[in-house]
Amino acid sequence: MSEVIHDTQHEFWRPPVAQRLTAANADVPEMVEACDGCSTEFMVGARFCYVCGSPRVMPSPLGAAGWTRYFEFHHIKQALGLPVPALVAFLIGIGCLLATVAVGFIYAVQNFADFQAIQFWRMEWLLAAIAAFVASILLRSTGSARK
Repeated sequence: MSEVIHDTQHEFWRPPVAQRLTAANADVPEMVEACDGCSTEFMVGARFCYVCGSPRVMPSPLGAAGWTRYFEFHHIKQALGLPVPALVAFLIGIGCLLATVAVGFIYAVQNFADFQAIQFWRMEWLLAAIAAFVASILLRSTGSARK
């Protein structure tokens, strides 16, 4: 029994050698993924590099890497380059602007008093948007000063 275990190969520590075929050219195998940080090949099914710990960029299921990724919070944060509090204030300002536009579509003007009320609501939403944008600017400047 000991001679069987003694002759076994230790396959756990071998680098992955699986080759995937690309959809465009099924005859040419694609290279195995390597870590961007340390150029070590990823273990099969690993989400992180076992050497440096950096995350593995996984392909999105069902083609979700398209336009829907722009609605993810961390992609918006990365694209705008804002810290989280400033980004939240900015998104609140965008929501207030959308509410300003929505007030005009939801409520219909039947007399002059309705017109004044709708304009007053629009001014309130615009003031809230301005306050949120100013808060976003102030939170951005204090966030960059801390670094």
